[in-house]
Amino acid sequence: MMDKTYAEIRRGILARGYARVAIEGNIGVGKTSLARLVAKRLGGQLVEDRVDDNPFLERFYEDAGAYAFQTQLVFLMNRYKQQLALNQRDLFADFVVFDYVFARDRIFANVNLSDDDLALYERVASELETKVVRPDLAIYLQASAPVLFDRIQTRGNTAERALSRDYLEALNEAFNHYFFNYSAGPLLVVNTDAMDFVNDERHFIDLLTRLCEPVVNTEFYVPSFGAR
Repeated sequence: MMDKTYAEIRRGILARGYARVAIEGNIGVGKTSLARLVAKRLGGQLVEDRVDDNPFLERFYEDAGAYAFQTQLVFLMNRYKQQLALNQRDLFADFVVFDYVFARDRIFANVNLSDDDLALYERVASELETKVVRPDLAIYLQASAPVLFDRIQTRGNTAERALSRDYLEALNEAFNHYFFNYSAGPLLVVNTDAMDFVNDERHFIDLLTRLCEPVVNTEFYVPSFGAR
């Protein structure tokens, strides 16, 4: 049974009209861990990005120049098919938590692809993006490149450990550019450098409580405990 506190938070979030919440951010920022925790504690439907379904990903980590376009295109089509399947099953009637926004792949494409490949990719992505449903609320998790690098080194993905700080910084710039120009709905920006939502319930509860309040356009999350 759901804890009373979490049940109240769930009602508060839904009362704001946030039935579809998307959590996004750079590699290592903790978006999937947070999405899983939100879905578990609040009884939501979890929709995860299927990274392991991409047969080109390991080859991309070994030779980005040779496999970038194939990798991006497979990610794009996988996410598109997943979104269509969700619409057909009408899962949007309940509380749904995504660990990505559909534009995630376009953010990576702007870093990974050459100008010619990017132009072709954009033609495909722009057409598909018009057919997917936007989240009611997007949460953008930020972290500095050194923090991301350290987090990646401590988790179990061997391929990701080869990612450089420079690459993570380039991705940070691409994510910032996308979200600082975001206009698809309410956006809450959360700096996670000093936050641990998984292991510190105070951090987690404080963020969830903030979601019960209105988010107008783009706002920045300020922890309540940091003001004391």
